[in-house]
Amino acid sequence: MADIETDVLIIGTGPAGSATAALLATYGIENMAVNRYRWLANTPRAHITNQRTMEVLRDLGREVEGEAYLHCSPQDIMGENVFCTSLAGEELGRLKTWGTHPRSKAEHLMSSPTEMNDLPQTFMEPLLFKTACSRGTQARMSTEYVSHVQDAEGVTTTCRDRLTGKEFTVRSKYLVGADGGNSMVAQHLGLPFEGKMGVAGSMNILFKADLARYVAHRPSVLYWVLQPGSNVGGIGMGLVRMIRPWNEWLINWGYDINEGAPHVDNAFAEGVARDLIGDPDIDIEVTSVSTWTVNNCYAAQAHKGRVFCMGDAIHRHPPSNGLGSNTSIQDGFNLAWKLAMVIKGQAGPGLLETYTEERAPIARQIVTRANQSIEEFGPIFGALGLLESIDPVKMQENMDRRCDDTQAAENQREALRAAIAFKVYEFDAHGVEMNQRYRSGAVEADGQPEPAFTQDRELHFEQTTWPGGRLPHVWLFNDNNQKASTLDLCGHGRFTILTGIGGRAWIEAARALSSELDLPLVTHIIGPRQPWQDHYGDWARAREVGDAGVVLVRPDHHVAWRSEAMAADPKGELRRVLKIILDR
Repeated sequence: MADIETDVLIIGTGPAGSATAALLATYGIENMAVNRYRWLANTPRAHITNQRTMEVLRDLGREVEGEAYLHCSPQDIMGENVFCTSLAGEELGRLKTWGTHPRSKAEHLMSSPTEMNDLPQTFMEPLLFKTACSRGTQARMSTEYVSHVQDAEGVTTTCRDRLTGKEFTVRSKYLVGADGGNSMVAQHLGLPFEGKMGVAGSMNILFKADLARYVAHRPSVLYWVLQPGSNVGGIGMGLVRMIRPWNEWLINWGYDINEGAPHVDNAFAEGVARDLIGDPDIDIEVTSVSTWTVNNCYAAQAHKGRVFCMGDAIHRHPPSNGLGSNTSIQDGFNLAWKLAMVIKGQAGPGLLETYTEERAPIARQIVTRANQSIEEFGPIFGALGLLESIDPVKMQENMDRRCDDTQAAENQREALRAAIAFKVYEFDAHGVEMNQRYRSGAVEADGQPEPAFTQDRELHFEQTTWPGGRLPHVWLFNDNNQKASTLDLCGHGRFTILTGIGGRAWIEAARALSSELDLPLVTHIIGPRQPWQDHYGDWARAREVGDAGVVLVRPDHHVAWRSEAMAADPKGELRRVLKIILDR
């Protein structure tokens, strides 16, 4: 007999684990979350928060979304991505990023009801954890995972209380491993991984210093400093990252992984910081130092049986593109509603098989993209002449020659501008963040081919109701002149039916099936003199079905199925689709 019983046991309370716990608790599912440490994140590791993640927070409640905005650095101070020789030194170039360029800003505004922002993990994690615990999650700190055994009925997990040293067992219907890049759950589960761990070495230096005079006129979260001859490989590129404007900072500085992690004391950390700032006399307070490795590794399978892994446990990569925490939270948004419906008896176990089908390709995509982004610094180094010599004096001369009045210098300047502009694929890849289109058993095709992308799919998000895509966002209005996003009408753990004035039979069918299948179905008719009206006509343009057609939306905002027009037997057709998707 197990010491504790629960529906879902979650190992880890980082962004993935806390988000999953918060969502399950919101859906009314009993869950327990354990953390091997005494508290939550003590360093601001993840920070870029994209629109899709903010949509998850919005789905948890406007108060959750609002608290994120309260603590974040807003989008308008994120984007002057600077390349320089030091913060006080010469600027080499600049790139508008994270949706701050006017064209990109317009796309962001049209894509989502939410705003991108910079929310360090030291703020995001407590927000999600608090939401989970306040809604029913049972949490235990200083509790580490030891092992698990699963059978046909559930999972028995052994944990250890790190304060007493005593082991205890937890019996759950399902186990979620959200225990980070060195996941023991994934290891014990035997998940197949592709790629390589430890491809490069890096260190973080957290410090406090008032740098407003160097950065406030060009606000950004990232300042890239190139100082030839000062570190591994001789290129000497360091990153100065804003944590809180403009007095809390994190430096990312590389080391030779072949020589092992170095000992980093405060004197060394202060020296690196002053060099990158370019002010030898500035007051600095180093608060912590740590080393880590750059990984290029992802799980080809995200679950086995009743055990599921998510977050850094299945996608291990550098922080390029700001994808880590975002993808982790979105893993939870994908899995939580499926677990909830299976536990409540509203869906069969086959629904859970779609977690790997949908999220493993995303893991591969973002690991590949993040590591590719590191490689794409090469053209910047090349344009500055830093790859032509390892002699620091010669490297500096190569950088300086771009200022000459010669054709070669003009060509060098153009090459540098092009190389910096190309980094938009790391720092403003809206499509990478938002263009996920699922193909799985939880999506029923409508016979239409996937719409082709009309722009670069990594840079631009293109909305569609094609089954598997995320429901398009447009603003709708009610009789009180209040506006709501189409996404606001959906989600919250329930399937939603969206139709027009000609689709009343779909509404009647949904109401009958809701009772028949014991499945909550939310219904909305959008049109003139209806509770929600499409004054701009944007929904009519975005829905890709007629007034008598229907769009069936999953709890995670992805389109499950659609019909261009009224079916001969709407109840029978909707029943068929729901039974396929839910494995009924």
